[in-house]
Amino acid sequence: MEITYGLMIIIGLVTYVAWQRPELHRRLMLNPYDVVQGRQYHRLLTSGFVHNNTTHLFLNLFTLYFMGRGVETVFAMNFGSMGPVLYVTLFITAVIVANIPTTIKYKDSPHYNSLGASGAVSALVLAFILNDPQQELELYLFVPIPGYLLGVLFIVYSVVMSKRNVDNINHDAHLFGALYGMIFMLALRPETFNDFIYKLF
Repeated sequence: MEITYGLMIIIGLVTYVAWQRPELHRRLMLNPYDVVQGRQYHRLLTSGFVHNNTTHLFLNLFTLYFMGRGVETVFAMNFGSMGPVLYVTLFITAVIVANIPTTIKYKDSPHYNSLGASGAVSALVLAFILNDPQQELELYLFVPIPGYLLGVLFIVYSVVMSKRNVDNINHDAHLFGALYGMIFMLALRPETFNDFIYKLF
């Protein structure tokens, strides 16, 4: 589980340092206008390592702790020594991929900002569910439901809330991060789909 713990420590430290330096915090978060017009492409990645407040940070680290350990174990079991490399690759690329739709959508909005590891964490959640669909997961931290049902609800909720656009949450990042997590897992190990169906029924 060393990689998951390492990611948690890095995210926590970067977020804390950025909180102490507001200008750094602004330079690290995703601003689609600056990404496109200013060619500040680093924001597609760095935004995944800063958070808005302690609740935002806690929720992402809490989910990363439980889902990340499970996915890290799956990678270690199926890919041996390459497991840690592939796990980190999934996390890093998920941050970037999850931010691309938002960047395209708000490229002409200089005042729009987004931040947090939610896109990458969503990728881990769906990658975990693909490998263990019957595992009971906690909805809102206290309602246990099977993973496959949580996955469906999560995707539907993200689509609906993205269209409604009534809060300050980047539901597009959640949605595309989740979809990317499934695609990444299936591309690496296509037989995961057959295993998923078998475990589901």
